[in-house]
Amino acid sequence: MSTVATSSGLSSFFSGKPLRFIAASILLVNGLFPAIWILFTSLKTEAELTVKPITWFPHTPTLANYMQAFSDQPLHLFLFNSFMVALLSTALTILISVLAAYALARLNLKYRALILSLIIAVSTFPLVTLLVPLFEIMRALNLLNSWTALILPYTVLSLPVCTLMLVSFFESIPRDLENAAMIDGCTRIGALFKVVVPLCAPGVFTAGILAFVNAWDEFLLALSFNSNPALRTLPVGIQLYQGEFAFPWPVISAALVVGIVPVAILIVIFQERVVSGLTAGGLKG
Repeated sequence: MSTVATSSGLSSFFSGKPLRFIAASILLVNGLFPAIWILFTSLKTEAELTVKPITWFPHTPTLANYMQAFSDQPLHLFLFNSFMVALLSTALTILISVLAAYALARLNLKYRALILSLIIAVSTFPLVTLLVPLFEIMRALNLLNSWTALILPYTVLSLPVCTLMLVSFFESIPRDLENAAMIDGCTRIGALFKVVVPLCAPGVFTAGILAFVNAWDEFLLALSFNSNPALRTLPVGIQLYQGEFAFPWPVISAALVVGIVPVAILIVIFQERVVSGLTAGGLKG
């Protein structure tokens, strides 16, 4: 009896609320703790940061690190470059992925399964293996030291995930809605953007957020393809705060917080659409 009770208790634990609560707590701590620690560090002085034992909360919070972050480096320029590159690459990604996903979902393609398999395979390539070929392509096209040198690769890197996500959404939309729109005079492209895309808005927003965040955070290509100081993006610019023998962690943390804020605001504004898009995509996929 005791063995049965123990096994039933374990099964109820692993399938019930306690385990879900523990898993959610681990994810919450793992996601929030680094961001909170960076925020606290950005509010500390250099002296307080090196004191022992470590102080978790800043005793004398200061905003001097934020002012120094903007004065030591052109942080506003880094933010502008990152925003424009991420915005333009996201727009291009959404446009191409919508057309590609619609073709895969609606057209009777002969090698549809093979195309989907290739898309999945391409999405698994490590970025470092693509660095040299992409660099050679950009150099041959004379695109180095320009926004285009980043926008095009970021678009290509985000396309597989965004396309696969949108295929499942488009497949859930009844064809009768498009047929009715085309009977009323719409072309197929018109029916796509006037009927299908609005109905799949959560999926489109989710794909857009993923593409934007990927472009905003990318470091390796931005460092390799742009040597022009006026075109540096935020991840590349933040590394300039450290010196040869000095690491001003409070100032670096302040710059990181400034870089996190735009993405956080974006997530908060579109939170409901992103959550519904991920949930619906998971159920349909």
